[in-house]
Amino acid sequence: MSFNIGLSGLKAANKSLDVAGNNIANVATVGFKSSRAEFADQYAQSIRGTSGGTDVGNGVYTSAVTQNFSQGSLSSGTGRSLDLAIQGNGFFMVSNNGEKLYTRAGNFHTDPKGYVVDNNGNNLQGYGVDANGNVQSGVLADLRVDSSNMPPKPTSLFTLSSNLDSTQPIISKTFDVKDPSSYTNTISTSVYDSQGNEHTLSQYFTKTGTNTWSMHSLMDGRNISNPGTDPVVADETELTFDSSGNLLTSPPPTSTANISVNPDGTFNIVNWVPAQSKTVGSVTTWGPNGASANPSGIKLDMLATTQTAAPGGAIAKHQDGNNTGQITNMQVDASGNMFATYSNGLSRVIGQVSLTTFANVQGLEPAGGTMWRESYASGTAVTGAPDTGTLGYINGSSLEESNVDLSDELVELIKAQANYQANSKTISTENTILQTTIQMT
Repeated sequence: MSFNIGLSGLKAANKSLDVAGNNIANVATVGFKSSRAEFADQYAQSIRGTSGGTDVGNGVYTSAVTQNFSQGSLSSGTGRSLDLAIQGNGFFMVSNNGEKLYTRAGNFHTDPKGYVVDNNGNNLQGYGVDANGNVQSGVLADLRVDSSNMPPKPTSLFTLSSNLDSTQPIISKTFDVKDPSSYTNTISTSVYDSQGNEHTLSQYFTKTGTNTWSMHSLMDGRNISNPGTDPVVADETELTFDSSGNLLTSPPPTSTANISVNPDGTFNIVNWVPAQSKTVGSVTTWGPNGASANPSGIKLDMLATTQTAAPGGAIAKHQDGNNTGQITNMQVDASGNMFATYSNGLSRVIGQVSLTTFANVQGLEPAGGTMWRESYASGTAVTGAPDTGTLGYINGSSLEESNVDLSDELVELIKAQANYQANSKTISTENTILQTTIQMT
């Protein structure tokens, strides 16, 4: 029987060597989780399941090889936007032709069709976006980087927050765009037509009374609806403020041919004809450029405009149009949102990486390639957005390194080698005793 005991010890020591060797071999493998061999002793059972007080065990066996899912060190600043690392709980879900696999290795890239894949060609799973850029949470799909151009969008809304200096003198001159003394200050903003051509909306403000101002509007320095007309005539709208410097919307300002007043006190620029200039010799003419304005006009929200004893000018402004843009960069934030940046200076969400966790990660089945499969023992996969619930968050342009501690593994090698030698000695000793017994006969 001692031969079997020693042999079981050799097998156990060999298993320890295998596990330690595998850990050491993967010390530089991204997302690798170290393993540990666990052993249990063996005892023979009598027919009735009882044993005496002098029973000796039958050796050892490998009860399990468990994995250490502790956090590995993060290697940041890889320079690749699709290198992703998880800080905290969770796994990336990838699809291998429909089979769901789970990994901590986040070295992803795009394939020729723009899909985000790992080094084995498995598709990273996450949430797509609708036409308005809203993440479709709960609907898992193969993440894809859409490299097509961002289409042009005509401006439909312009929001302006500004102040008009109440200490400025009243101007009684007739407005003339060429005469700076006929207006107090000006604010210019870029807007876009249907082809993405950039135009400049200029607003000239003239103080006409104690709490009244006139606003003259030009597009590209020309008339809004008739850019080729000379002389240049600006649309004039009156602004009135209360004693606290707040803009009054009742009674509403008077509408003009090209600037109407909405019931909520905002303005609407209508009848705009996008134009361009053409110079032949010394003669410059203006005419339509073939594009169109937003069909509903441009809503001009100036409700945040004030008149106080402070420097005049724009405080904040925003318009929702844009020209054509090509994707120039991409980044992933802590919540897994994939942001694409375009050459027109805009950015938008093009998808969101999902994370998955399990009730018992030790129950996952190794699938090779630093991946695991769901099993009955692991429990059902729970998938959601990063940084929600018990899920960790994402570090972009980073990778999680192997959690193997090389010093510990080298010690394990020494221990396994000593165990192997000791069990070999047990077999050698048993063999010597057996030979002695044979020689006695």
